Amino acid sequence: MIPQLTILRYVQKQLLARRLLLVVFDGLMIIAAYLGAFILRLPDATSLSGFLPSTILLLPLAVITGLPVLVVSGWYRGLTRYAGSHSLYGLVPRSGSMVLILLLISTLMGGPQPPRSFWILYWLLFTGGAIASRIVLRDVLIHHLDQRDNHNPDNVQGDATLIYGAGASGMALLLALRNDPRFRIVGFLDDDQGIQGRTLQNMGIHTPLRLPRLIERHGVSKVLLAMPAMSRRRKRLLVDQLTHRGLEVLSIPSLAQMASGQRIVSDLQAVAIEDLLGREPSNPDPVLLKAGVEGKVVMVTGAGGSIGSELCRQVVALGASRLLLVERNEFALYAIERELSSHRCGVELHAVLGDACDASRLTLLCRRHGVDTIFHAAAYKHVPLVESNLCAGIANNIGATEAVIAATRASGVSRLTLISTDKAVRPTNVMGASKRICELLIQAAAAEIEAGGPILSMVRFGNVLGSSGSVIPLFHQQISTGGPVTVTHPAITRYFMTIPEAVQLVLQSTGMAIGGDLFLLDMGEPVRIADLARQMIELSGLRVRDEHNSDGDIAIQYSGLRPGEKLYEELLISADDQPTEHPLIRRATEPRREGEQLFPLIQQLHEALANWDEATTGALLRRLVPEYDPYEGLPTPSLVDAMAR
Repeated sequence: MIPQLTILRYVQKQLLARRLLLVVFDGLMIIAAYLGAFILRLPDATSLSGFLPSTILLLPLAVITGLPVLVVSGWYRGLTRYAGSHSLYGLVPRSGSMVLILLLISTLMGGPQPPRSFWILYWLLFTGGAIASRIVLRDVLIHHLDQRDNHNPDNVQGDATLIYGAGASGMALLLALRNDPRFRIVGFLDDDQGIQGRTLQNMGIHTPLRLPRLIERHGVSKVLLAMPAMSRRRKRLLVDQLTHRGLEVLSIPSLAQMASGQRIVSDLQAVAIEDLLGREPSNPDPVLLKAGVEGKVVMVTGAGGSIGSELCRQVVALGASRLLLVERNEFALYAIERELSSHRCGVELHAVLGDACDASRLTLLCRRHGVDTIFHAAAYKHVPLVESNLCAGIANNIGATEAVIAATRASGVSRLTLISTDKAVRPTNVMGASKRICELLIQAAAAEIEAGGPILSMVRFGNVLGSSGSVIPLFHQQISTGGPVTVTHPAITRYFMTIPEAVQLVLQSTGMAIGGDLFLLDMGEPVRIADLARQMIELSGLRVRDEHNSDGDIAIQYSGLRPGEKLYEELLISADDQPTEHPLIRRATEPRREGEQLFPLIQQLHEALANWDEATTGALLRRLVPEYDPYEGLPTPSLVDAMAR
């Protein structure tokens, strides 16, 4: 305890000594400003010698009254080394108060008075001098601390680092990291030719073309991205170029995160592959977003899945009055119900452990709770598993869709939205064909509903980042265990979208549905999975091992297309889609089956499923979905060569 008290007293004495030194310095500055104002106002010696002695009594009063104003107002509380423009500008009202107090005392004392312009000059000289002195003291102190750190044998030099972006964010990042031991900032990179070759805080601003030379000269190992408004496409290309040179890339938070106060500019984080994929986020239409949710009783089937759980989160955030979470996986239901309950959102939650294929149960729930809107997200979606469990996959996907349609029609539900998939377009697998049948069921039911009845619609989109079965978690796991990273085919491509944005668009499409609609979401540009795997390896700070680089860390292995897998996905069966109120949502115009043609085949399908007759089930699948071709996804040699290039 005694040594700690001794250290504390020593620190307090040091702090008091430093503040006392600043007080003495400001006292001398007051004297200099006082005399300087007279010299500027009365430049000839005769006038000065005749007027100054009669007002010299104000000089000690200026010191005696001015210093307490600075002390009481907190001028000496700030740290000199971090003195910035905001703290320095704070001197202006303080010095103004000093001058006004001295002017009041001079007026009350009577006698000869300094010229009126003297007071303005006195205020300007002291304010300017004090601010300039603080800037000089700050820079001298920072230089002294930098020199001390550089000569300290125990000090570990940070990694040579470049900041990409010499704008306001880059400047703020440089100031925030000035004393961070992890980084040794050696300069800026920027695409703006107008500022290349100039300096910022004595740091050179370079063209990105000089990156190889800077790496060689300074041993640069890290690049910090300080361009929070950069597009995803540009960011992906840039990160690809930087990681390809073996550089570690870190990024500042997004503008939204900094604006909301969740993060600050120095909260650097490794660039995640999820930040680089998909399209630019869109601004939702609040009217469409809330149309089927706000103040409504909502049911979500498959509430524990990746899409279903995000639907639940956004439905709660949009102010539904009650939410029914239907899920047959006990742990998944427990997890999402617990998460939503912890938010204390004021929405009445009902966790329902049950099967979405149970039409009687769904109807009972809808009637008991007065459900207004149903989002049907429950389905088997894993292509290879459904391919090898044909009857189970079809029975689940079709049975659940029939059940929610029956519950909707029997209980007065206003809206039903089916979550579909791009794999339903010209399907090459059982999962996609089963989802196309689900779409046909929704279309047929919507055609039978009279005006004023429930509105049935579907939303079709591609892969979402982080969903169950996505390649990204698999690649992360394979990289963490040392590889290899397995890709089915060098030419395979997929669309990607973040789960929150996909769900936002689903909610908005529900708000504009009129009945029997098939909505398509703009998924952006497709991504080649082999490129994705390579970029994820390089973002992890590793190198790809291939024929060009035998010393790499992790290899990419091609395992071949799995049963039912396509080289590429598509969203349309016909090109006759129409725009909607939202620029990223299209309404498809596609052929539909009349009920008298569809339902007899569905009945035969149920009989085949009840007997677990895979041969008959497969044959009926082709009759129900004529475009279903399990061999269409297999590539031809010429196509492989073209896409691989």
